This record gives sequence, structure tokens and C-alpha cells, in this order.
Amino acid sequence: MSDRPAGSGARARRVAHPLISVGAAGALAFGVLPAAFAAPSASAVIGEVYGGGGNSGATLVRDFVELGNAGTGAYDLAGYSVQYLPGSPSASSQWQVTALSGSIAPGGRYLIAEAAGTGGTTALPTADATGSIAMSAASGTIALVAGTTPLTCKTAADCAANGHVVDLVGYGSAVVREGSGPAAGASNTASVARAASLADTDDNAADLASGAPSPVNSAGETAGSGGGDGEGDGGGGSTEPGPLRVHDIQGTTRLSPLTGQTVTRVPGVVTGVRKSGSKGYWIQDPQADGDPRTGEGVFVYTGSADPTVAVGDSVLVSGKVTEYYPSSTSQSVTEITGPTATVLSGGNPLPEPVTLDASTVPDAYVPTAGGGSIDALPLEPAVYALDFYEALEGSRVRASDTRVVGATTEYDEVWVTVKPEESPTARGGSLYSGYDQPGTGRMKVMSLDTAAAFPQADVGDELSGTTSGPLDYSSFGGYNLQATQLGTLVDNGLKAERTRRQKGDELAVATYNVENLDALDGQEKFDRLAEGVAVGLASPDIVALEEIQDDNGPTNDGTVTSEATLTRFTDAIRAAGGPRYRWRYATPADNQDGGEPGGNIRQVFLFNPKRVSFTDRAGAEAATPTTATSVVKTRKGARLTYSPGRINPTSDAWDSSRKPLVGEFVFHGEQVFVIANHFGSKGGDQPLHGRYQEPTRGSETKRHQQAAEVNTFVKDLLKADRNAKAVVLGDLNDFEFSRTMTALTAGKVLNPLIGTLPAAERYTYVYEGNSQTLDHILTSPAVTHFDYDVVHINAEFADQASDHDPQIVRIDVGRCRRD
Repeated sequence: MSDRPAGSGARARRVAHPLISVGAAGALAFGVLPAAFAAPSASAVIGEVYGGGGNSGATLVRDFVELGNAGTGAYDLAGYSVQYLPGSPSASSQWQVTALSGSIAPGGRYLIAEAAGTGGTTALPTADATGSIAMSAASGTIALVAGTTPLTCKTAADCAANGHVVDLVGYGSAVVREGSGPAAGASNTASVARAASLADTDDNAADLASGAPSPVNSAGETAGSGGGDGEGDGGGGSTEPGPLRVHDIQGTTRLSPLTGQTVTRVPGVVTGVRKSGSKGYWIQDPQADGDPRTGEGVFVYTGSADPTVAVGDSVLVSGKVTEYYPSSTSQSVTEITGPTATVLSGGNPLPEPVTLDASTVPDAYVPTAGGGSIDALPLEPAVYALDFYEALEGSRVRASDTRVVGATTEYDEVWVTVKPEESPTARGGSLYSGYDQPGTGRMKVMSLDTAAAFPQADVGDELSGTTSGPLDYSSFGGYNLQATQLGTLVDNGLKAERTRRQKGDELAVATYNVENLDALDGQEKFDRLAEGVAVGLASPDIVALEEIQDDNGPTNDGTVTSEATLTRFTDAIRAAGGPRYRWRYATPADNQDGGEPGGNIRQVFLFNPKRVSFTDRAGAEAATPTTATSVVKTRKGARLTYSPGRINPTSDAWDSSRKPLVGEFVFHGEQVFVIANHFGSKGGDQPLHGRYQEPTRGSETKRHQQAAEVNTFVKDLLKADRNAKAVVLGDLNDFEFSRTMTALTAGKVLNPLIGTLPAAERYTYVYEGNSQTLDHILTSPAVTHFDYDVVHINAEFADQASDHDPQIVRIDVGRCRRD
């Protein structure tokens, strides 16, 4: 399978959760912590709690928490939060967090707006902080906390012992509360509130009473007094735009200058609505400021709630500006969170989209920060493609007649290029030929219309006509077009390749990553992979397989044999018209070779005994997973101590990784050594599109060590016989231009065959629209007469048996050099 950076496994979709935000802190390191609620507070307290906003019978459109300061000095809330727990928490219940900023003036109030409902007619006054917690109207617990790390206490006693809890209010039938009992009387139409004195005796039942909700913000404004921000407020809030526009929010760098601040009544037209995954909608200001650095669109994140606006609505949006990082190494998405919106009108024309093509997208990819973050660098959209896309984040874009460079995935995503002449492959893809050549025109496309069938496209197909919608960003591939209008698929008829059959005097050796094949897989997977061997590869004499699992796959019960898996696979190859293959492998120690836990992944040799013989060295069957094979010099040349055998399996280079498999073969009386490899994963590398530039490729260190081990072994082989014919092959998880290949070929002991192909054909894998080489065949200097081919049967297709393409070398052994 693809051993790619973060995000290459199961697709994690963002749902409502606390955001990773610039400046967000965990539990803060205070010199002296505020007094816990075991001691009554004479300063900051929770003054009022209301969870009925937007419910049946409610007047206010959203929930709120109001803080008060009974002290004589300002109370700093930087790094603080309010947190909510259900009234009767279960084992799985979690405290939900809303981060705070600013301060409470002496004798003043501080208003935190929480989730909106579908009812109500009156907006809250402009909130001092905004969250998205959907509080219960009848029962729950609110805590004021010094820090933003979620609490873990679920009893009154445990919470009383937590020194980060400044104040706590349990209402209704809440288990977690202060004193004799929770505050009573909360409902859809009633809050619980302290007296005007904010007196706190640490007894919720005595300190708070029910009454009509009366939210007050730090400016002293009350509900209906102006400055409201309620969605569907029926005119209860102001219909005049606030002082800020979207371009003020986006700013001239990747981070908003208003991060963490509450903005009110930001005007825009809704350009797209997303009701699954990361729910929300995009707004765009049709009155641009003329600065190409400051975007006019922004995403409004609604959390778990479905957006209630429609494309074409003219809205005023209020909420908190947040930078959401989909992963720790990705760039961020500037968002308005905890939103409320007033719809002014519907059916408005949408702002004209920006065209993405070779004339608008720069040829340089991204600025560099010496490996550091580019977040704060001024945007240069006329110079760098990623700056150009960032300046358009949240805005409408369009592309026309785009060529598909990455087939449709299981997540209904397809990669296209808006630059048809940029690094084309021979079959319509986009070639990745260097770290500085990532393909600036690549763009992932998804559809916001989830009810319509998504086109199943292969590389080289076309999305004809216009594809348009808001430009978004995610950790999976970076900038992506969320289509409200999707081009029409034109099938350009890409066909799976078939290589020629080897001649009688040619030894055909192939490598094929079969993507975690095990005996529990369905017959269709076996049959399709078998067809790749028997038909696509024309039945090679030797096939090195990567990602063969044990006989029960990921079941983690100590099983390590692969006999049932290989029996099914070789039976399927025979049924597809191939030969009756035999096999050899070295059994791994349980859970020591990486890959899927319990799967015991390994390399395997298949060979056709009618064409080639395998040299079994005595004692190989008794070898343990830690037994190393080595090279012995004899009068007849080199031989192995163990065949099949493993290269230095106790080396640190192979910790939790697949060990190379080495075997001796004889073809037409000539000895041939084959070394099958599956080097360490790329998992954990920083992405091409991420915020750290140049990205760190931390996984390379392991592969450099592994390549050096194999290189040393080949040198030993050539020292014993300089004419030894060796084939080193497999999924090396690195590029032909990488330092891994430099380490593997050091001393010119190996010739990488990918370089013998025309440049436009040098790829075995497609990732994020980049056609690239991860699988390799290399040969020793004595292999002078050969024919090499990458057989494209998988990586370019939406319907694929594996994510890798196999490859093959046909060696005219009799004509190869012998000094």
C-alpha cells in the first residue's frame, strides 16, 4: 500500500470539536493558581447560565454564559476558558471548551455566546467570546477554568479538588455542582443567575435563582439594545454591516491579524454550503479592496450544526476569527467560528470567480523559510503558486477543460491540472521529477453536491467545461476546489498496459507491491492481482512480491506463516493463464517487521520452476528471523550462506521494518542473485504544501540506513565475484533523485533502471496528482543486456487492484559481460 505522509491512511474528516488555534494553550503555568471553588470567589464568578437559546418558546436565539467581576481590579482572562459538562455525565462524556481572551472590568460583565438553535427572535448583544457548545436548557455544569485543557473530573468532589477551577455552576439536576445542590429552575425560557452583588457562597442552590434571561456584555449592552448577532433574528439585531470586511480578516499573511477576536456583522454573499464533514459555508465580499494579497472569501464553521443559509444569500456574520490547522504540519484555514448570521436577502448574484490557468498561477511553488514556518511571511501571490492560492482561500475560483492527473479516490476526490503543458507524462499525468518540481497546476476537486454521483475518472480523462466553487484547504493535498459547478467527464480511454513476453534466453524478473494481500481477502482481489502477473507482466520467471501478509491478515494472534495466502495467489495466477509458481520467503518474527499490526508483512519470491531454479542452501529452513545471510567466495564465484536469507536483520536500520529477502537463482546455467526490498514508510514527513518550507523529510534517515545496508551487501557480493549478476528491486519508498538512491548506488555498484526510460515514463505511483517513482529495479554492472519496463496497470486508475504499478526487467543472461 502507499506508505505516504500523514493522511495517507483512512481519511479523517473534521467534525465539531475544539479547534487547534493560534495561541491556544493547555493548562497554563501560573505562579499562583486562582483559588479553587472550594473557597468563595470575591472576584471572577459565573454570573448567569442559559441553555435554552433557540429552543421552543425561547426569545433569545442562542445559549450564553455571563461572567462577572466582583473585585476592584480588572480580571485577566487570557488563556482561560469556560467548559460545559452534561448534568448526568456518562463514562464517555467530555468537557467541552470555549477559550476566552481579554478581561473583565471591575464590577463589569463578560458575555460568552454559545450554540444557536433554530428558534427565537432576539439576538444576544455582541458577545465578548463565542463558542459552539450546545448546552442543555434543563441540566448541566459550567466551569470557569484557568487554562484551556478539558477538565476530566466528573464528580463534585473531584472538581472541587482541581486547582484550575475558578468557579463552577451546576443547574437543574447536575451531579457536578457546588454546595447543597444545583441551581433550580433552568428551562427554555429561564436562566439561572446570581444577584446583582455577584455574591458567591459556593452553594449553587442558594447563590443562583431562575428568571428571565438577561445577557449583558462588557459594553453594558443587553439583548435587543443593538449590536446583536443572531441568525434568523427577525430584525432584532442590526442590519447594518459592522466595521470590518472579509479582507480585513484575511490580511496579507497566512494568519489573520484578527485571530482570536470576535467580529460582528461581517457582510458577504454565500458562495457555497457544506453539510457533511467540516460543516459550514463560504461567504465572499463582492466589493473587493483591490489588494491581491487580501482575500475576499472566508469559511464560516458551524460545528455539528447544518448551515441554514443558501447560496446567493446576502448575510451579516458575527463570530470569532480562528486559524484552524487540519494537522500539526499543514497550513491553516482562516475561519469564523461559533457564528451567528442575519440573512438580508436571497438569490443574489455571486462574485465573479478567479480563473486558474497557466496565465494566472505562478510557476514558482512556495517561498522558503529555511525549514521554518511560512505563516507570517507576507504573501506574494504574483510570485508563488501557494501564495496565490492562499490569497484566494475561501474565494470563488474556476478552471476550464482540465486534465485529470490523479484518478478519483474512494473519498470522491479527483486531481486535475490547470496547466496542461506542465510536466506531462506519456499517459496524461503530471510528472514529479524533483523536490523543486511539485506541479504548481495540480488541484484537488470535490463536489459540494453530495446527492449527485461523482465522476469516476482515470488519469488522462478530462473535466470538460467549467468547474467552479470556493477554494478550500485541507491536510490531504492542500488547496482544493469545492465545486458548486462540476465539469463533464470526458473518458479519454486510458488502458492498462501489457508488457511483452520474455524470449527463451531472457530471464524476466519483476517486482509488484500487492497491497497487504492475505488469505482473508476476497477472491476478486486475488484474481485481479493474478491477472496483473499473468497478463500485465506476461508471467515473469521471478516475481518479487511486497506486502504479502500472514494467513489471517491483521488478526493479531501470533500467526506468521503465509502458506494459505500464497496458495490462493498462485492458484489464481494459474487460473489466469500463468505458470504454476513456487515460492520462497523468510518467516518474520511476530509484529517485528512493521506494516499493519498482526499482518506480519514480508517480501516473497515467486518463481517458475520450468524456467528457473531456486538454490536452497542447506540450513536456511532452520534460520531464525534474526539470522543473517552473508556472501562466501568460492572457486566458482559467490554464494550465500542462507538462501533464502535476510540482510543483517538485527541492524537498527530494520527496526519495525521489512527486512530484505535475498535468494540465489540459476537460469540457463548462470547464477543470478535477487534482493527484494520494501524500505521504510514516508509516514511523518512534512507535506509539500505545508507551513514548514522546505519541508522536513524525517523518514529519509531510516531509508538512508537501509540503503547503506543493501549497498554494503552488494559490495560484498561483488568483492567475492566482480561479475556477479544481481538484481535489487522492490518498493523503496523514495524517488530516483533522492539521497536514498545515492546511498544505494554508492560506488557505482548498482545501475537504477528507471533512468533508462524516457523522462515522461519514469513513474510507478500517483500521489496527490504527482506521478512519481517509488518502486525500483537496479542491476549490478555485469548486467549489460536488458530490457526494462514499468507496466502501468494500477496507479492511474480509479478502479485499481493495488496502488502501485509493477515493473519488469528482461535480462539476456548469456550476453551479459564477464571480464
